[in-house]
Amino acid sequence: MYVDFDKLPQNARVWVYQANRPLADREVNAINAALQPALGQWSAHGQPLLASALVIENRFIVVGVDEGYTLPSGCSIDSSVRTLQEISQQLSASSEPVNFLDRSAAVQSDNGSVTVYPLPTIKAAVADGLLTTETIVFNTLVKTKAEFLSDWHVRAADSWLKRYFKSVSA
Repeated sequence: MYVDFDKLPQNARVWVYQANRPLADREVNAINAALQPALGQWSAHGQPLLASALVIENRFIVVGVDEGYTLPSGCSIDSSVRTLQEISQQLSASSEPVNFLDRSAAVQSDNGSVTVYPLPTIKAAVADGLLTTETIVFNTLVKTKAEFLSDWHVRAADSWLKRYFKSVSA
């Protein structure tokens, strides 16, 4: 069953999917239009899941599920990924290809926009001072709604990127 994201409990499990490029507003509308009915039908072993989704910064899709209502299964999680892949194919048919499984480092630029650093370029970005320990990054590894609300933006030093700073200072 689909509910508004704010109706999910704080301990709801979340997954963050990052697009490989900025999404146009029309694409965000299409994503929302596709996700609501898909999540409304989402189930685990025949039991409905209480779920929601948000599109943030025209770049990230946050999917949440109330595990206290029904626990998602591996198969149901896989089906949500397939849904995002189908949406990706639909969007890519009419515009530049989009992939929601991008694992680049996404940072908040000074002007508020999103800048991404593909994995192969992160060491160079750190060495060049483009990424510092104080750079604000989007924490795509959040696990719960509460963590998403409190730790969505973190310093690079407090994220998975911290390993890159240790190698530079050593």
